Amino acid sequence: MCLVFEQFSAYNCPPFMLKDTAAELQKYKLIGAKALAQVSDDALNFVPGQDQNSIAMIVRHLHGNLLSRFTDFLTTDGEKSWRNRAAEFSEINYSRTDVENYWQQSWEILENSLATISEEDLRIVISIKGKAMTAEAALYRTLAHIAYHVGQIVLLARTQTATNWQWISSPKISNNSQ
Repeated sequence: MCLVFEQFSAYNCPPFMLKDTAAELQKYKLIGAKALAQVSDDALNFVPGQDQNSIAMIVRHLHGNLLSRFTDFLTTDGEKSWRNRAAEFSEINYSRTDVENYWQQSWEILENSLATISEEDLRIVISIKGKAMTAEAALYRTLAHIAYHVGQIVLLARTQTATNWQWISSPKISNNSQ
């Protein structure tokens, strides 16, 4: 993260930053897709408790967030006036096709936007909700946001599949196998 290390400044980012961030985002895309593939259609809409979210609601929220943030990423505020964040968390019975379409569209807008920017563009000051930040900082913010919600998706998917869960990363090591 070139904003943190002393040998780099926001104006001297290492040339691999954009590539590494994109690669890390791809990991979360794959983790999320593998989790979504393991749950039943009904489990996509299961809300575990009051004021909590289903997997489908989280995917819908990621869609709204990424669509807003990465439409005209370098030139307009990342919180678009047309976004309806509250609707992203409405309890709607989404079909698997709806969820998969939201997931794919989310990643398409992000990937298409990343494909158009350069390392030099990371220095550009953009805004999200009127708060100024570099494009680089916005990408780190996006990475953290995606990681947070993909973690939620994995946890919800895992609780919905119980004993049928297929490990996405390294399987849990039991005390008996150590």
